[in-house]
Amino acid sequence: MTAAAALIQFLNGLASASSLFLVAAGLSLIFGVTRIVNFAHGSLYMLGMYLAVSLIEYFGGGHLGFWGGVLCAASIVAAIGALIESVLLRRIYHAPELLQLLATFALVLIVKDACLWIWGPEDLMGPRAPGMAGAIEIVGRRFPEYDIFLIFIGPLVLVALWLLMTRTRWGTLVRAATEDREMAGALGVNQRWLFTGVFALGAFLAGLGGALQIPREPAQLFIDLSVISDAFVVVVVGGLGSISGAFLAALLIAEIKAFCIGIGDVTVLGTVFSFSKLTLVVEFIVMAVVLVLRPWGLLGRAMSIARNTGETEAPLALPSATMQRLTLAALIGLAVVPLFVSGYPLVLLIDIFIAVLFAASLHFMMGPGGMHSFGHAAYFGLGAYGAALLLQKGGISMLPALLFGSLIAGIGALIFGWFCVRLSGVYLAMLTLAFAQIAWSIIFQWDQFTGGSNGLVGIWPSPWLASKAAYYTLTLSATALGVFALWRILHAPFGYALRAGRDSPMRADAIGIHVRHVQWAGFIVAGLAAGLGGSLYAFSKGSISPDALAVPRSVDGLVMVLLGGIQSLTGPVWGAALFTWLQDAVARELDYWRAVLGAIILLLVLLFPGGLAGTLRQQLQRFTKPSSGVSA
Repeated sequence: MTAAAALIQFLNGLASASSLFLVAAGLSLIFGVTRIVNFAHGSLYMLGMYLAVSLIEYFGGGHLGFWGGVLCAASIVAAIGALIESVLLRRIYHAPELLQLLATFALVLIVKDACLWIWGPEDLMGPRAPGMAGAIEIVGRRFPEYDIFLIFIGPLVLVALWLLMTRTRWGTLVRAATEDREMAGALGVNQRWLFTGVFALGAFLAGLGGALQIPREPAQLFIDLSVISDAFVVVVVGGLGSISGAFLAALLIAEIKAFCIGIGDVTVLGTVFSFSKLTLVVEFIVMAVVLVLRPWGLLGRAMSIARNTGETEAPLALPSATMQRLTLAALIGLAVVPLFVSGYPLVLLIDIFIAVLFAASLHFMMGPGGMHSFGHAAYFGLGAYGAALLLQKGGISMLPALLFGSLIAGIGALIFGWFCVRLSGVYLAMLTLAFAQIAWSIIFQWDQFTGGSNGLVGIWPSPWLASKAAYYTLTLSATALGVFALWRILHAPFGYALRAGRDSPMRADAIGIHVRHVQWAGFIVAGLAAGLGGSLYAFSKGSISPDALAVPRSVDGLVMVLLGGIQSLTGPVWGAALFTWLQDAVARELDYWRAVLGAIILLLVLLFPGGLAGTLRQQLQRFTKPSSGVSA
């Protein structure tokens, strides 16, 4: 790369860093005060893009029309953010953090279908900024004038936020709430209005970031998840709650991506290395490296990685004799279903069984293990690809391929878990996401071995399992055995050690439990179970694609666990069955099924904050608890 090309790529990185900082700064502000991991922040960014395109068209051309449209779009997004906080999130501030994450995920579904209904499925390209439609010459190369403008926006917003936080009373209150919300409330700070203001400001920055991007890229329905992934990475690399850290991280990641594009393909000793392909995953590699070397982020605080991730939870009780008999009866009933049902219902039940095994493996980590994961799909996908490749390229028959596929996923969990168990909370969750994205990128781009974006086809069961009824029986048996094994492990000494490390790691260390080793083993067990689910999935569909490892698959697993209830053994079973059935039923019957599914999830969050299984257990306990007299 020549010096001129390097300078241009450096400037491209600065322009991208400014755009990335705007959305990440809003996310960092919201998390710093409210402690909510706002999954809908990318949706607010997307709304800013769509609104800007429409408003600029409505206002007409010229400077006033363009910049007025941009500012009005950001302001409308800020108002929507304030409405979301006051109507929805205010009701669940005292709920577990992961339940809040589930609520914001439901908003993602609703906002996506709202944009589809209003603006349609086509991408919308906004006009060029007036007076900045051309390019200037730098070292003999043309560079867009609008990108020069964007380069200055990021630092200006950083300075404005610094002045707001350090030179105003409102900023002082925000910093006080960030440090200690309870103490700020005890001193008379109106937390409701403060939280609403912070959320509105964060939404304004997200909307502004999206609106300013319309001269560079079109507004599209799938930009929300990619933006929120990038924003999460920037916030975590910079340090949770640190605005300056977010700016530094955005600058670092944007410059690395820009130079990867500029370097392109390099041939070393006859081997071609494609740096341009690294742009799909380079930010996650940066995040993984930073979190391994500096777990609290570049400018974060070391105290934020405390290993105690939550309050002590009630012990997981073994099912009663009555419940065991009911479970056995249910399994017998499911086993005879193929005698009376055929066709698509069997296919749906197979999908539900696989989802149950996947959700149970994630619950094993998150509930008893206390290790939150945003990248559990990595092990599901590794198991699926492992079984498929062993069948097609290794010449192994189906049943051994199922078992070895699970083992490959366990090896992946062995490697990833060694790094992940050194962290906790959001940092651990984001590191799991980083490793999942790295695995996805390798599979997505390794065309010669994994089929790349096209995936692998022709992955069919053995002839004696080719019928849907036979494969249904195999899937039911494997799921029942897998879930039963996970439950038995949790009531073995290892399971008690795992929960001890979750509830009180210092005490667990004091009595001789090596918490990291126990959590690492828990990672591996969960990976093995998820890999078995992935292997079953590959043979049930006859094909596999990189979507099996993608972020939406991990999010689906989170939704299943949280819907069912994270503090219940049967929670993931109920959650996986309900979510898979709802997704299938709503998607087949309605055009805007995401919005309906999101509304149902929101309703369940508000009505059943303990999850379906947790609420059912509470009602049963209330019903069976004997009434006591009033003492004198």
